Amino acid sequence: MYFADIIGQEDIKAHLRRFVDENRLAHALLFTGPRGNGKLPLAVALAHYLLCGGRNGEDACGNCPTCTKVNKLIHSDLHFVFPVIKKKSGSDSAPVSDDYIGEWRELFTKKPYFTYADWLAKLDIENQQPMIYERESGEILRKLSMQSREGGWKIVIIWLPEKMKEACSNKLLKIIEEPPKDTLFILVSEEPEKIIPTILSRTQRIHIPALSCGEIAHAMSQRYGLTQADAQMVAARSAGNWEQAEAQLRVDADNEQFLDLFTKLMRIAYARNIREMKKWSEQVAAMGREKQKHLLEYCQRMIRENFIMNFKRNEMLYMSDSEREFSIRFSPYVNERNIFGIVDELSQAQRHIEQNVNAKMVFFDMSLRMIVWIKNR
Repeated sequence: MYFADIIGQEDIKAHLRRFVDENRLAHALLFTGPRGNGKLPLAVALAHYLLCGGRNGEDACGNCPTCTKVNKLIHSDLHFVFPVIKKKSGSDSAPVSDDYIGEWRELFTKKPYFTYADWLAKLDIENQQPMIYERESGEILRKLSMQSREGGWKIVIIWLPEKMKEACSNKLLKIIEEPPKDTLFILVSEEPEKIIPTILSRTQRIHIPALSCGEIAHAMSQRYGLTQADAQMVAARSAGNWEQAEAQLRVDADNEQFLDLFTKLMRIAYARNIREMKKWSEQVAAMGREKQKHLLEYCQRMIRENFIMNFKRNEMLYMSDSEREFSIRFSPYVNERNIFGIVDELSQAQRHIEQNVNAKMVFFDMSLRMIVWIKNR
C-alpha cells in the first residue's frame, strides 16, 4: 500500500510525509474520522513510507525488498493488532491477532477499504464478539523487546483499539508512552470515545476527514471506468464513504430487484397486509446476508430521496427513471414526522443482520413497525 493508492486525502498525506522527512513523527498516532475515509490504508501507507529505505519524498520506492515485503504484509517489523474471536477448537488460551494473520492479509490485499462487517464475515463468527484480549499485550511487548530484524523501525498498527480489553490497554500504557527507540504505534479507531482516556492521552490524534464528492468521483472514473455523470451520481450517494461508493456499484446490478422489494414493502405496510409481510420477509430472508444489507442500504437511500423530492429540488435527486416513477406517487408519504423513524428502523435492521440475528425475525419485525411510520402522515 502506497500513498499513491490512497483516494484523496492529499493534505493528510503531505503532513505525514513531512513528519517523517523532518524527523518529527510522534511515537504514537491515533487516526480517527468517519468510516470509509481510508484510515487503515493510510496507516499502512505511512508504515510503508517509513520502512522503505529508498523513499523519494513522495512515496515508497516500490523496488526494494522492503517494499515487496510490505506489499505482501509480511515485513517482520510491521505488526498488526485487530479484534479476533476464540477458535472453535484447540487451545483454551485467549486468541491473538497472529492466529488470524492469514485472513487479515487476504482481506486487506483484496479490499484495503474493508469494513468491520467485512471482517466479521471473514471470521465467519456465530455469536461471538471480536475483541483484543489481554494476551495480545504480552505478544506486543515480546515483539518490541527484540531488535529490529530489518535494522530499522518497528511499527505496530492497532485496528479498532476501542475493542481492547481494559487489562490489555492498561498493560500497554507504559510502552505506548515510552516506546523503544524507532518504534511507532498507529491506532486506527472508528469510535475513539470508547478508548480509555489513559491511552488517548498518550497519542497524537490525527483526524482524517470524509472524502469529497470530487475525490470519490475521480477515483470511480479511474478505477472502474465510469462516465463522469455516473461517477458523480455514485459519489453523491456515498456520503464521503468509499466503501459505500463501492457498495453502490454492487447495488446497481440489483437495483431492479431492490426497487421491486422496496415498493412492495411500502405498499403492504400501508395496506397493513400481515400475510404479505410474512411472505415478503421470507423472500428477503432467503437472500444472502450481504445482499440483505445492500437492500437495507438501498431502502434508506430511497427514503431520503423521496423526502427530498417533496421540496421540488430535482438537482439534488439521484434516481433512475423507474425510481422516479414510483416516487412521484410515494414521496408525500415521507415527511418530517416519519422520515427519521423509518430510517432508524431500516438502519437497526441492518445492524441486526450484521450481527447475524435471525433474518426472518429481523425483516418481519421491521415490516410490522413500518406500518406505524407509513401511516404517520
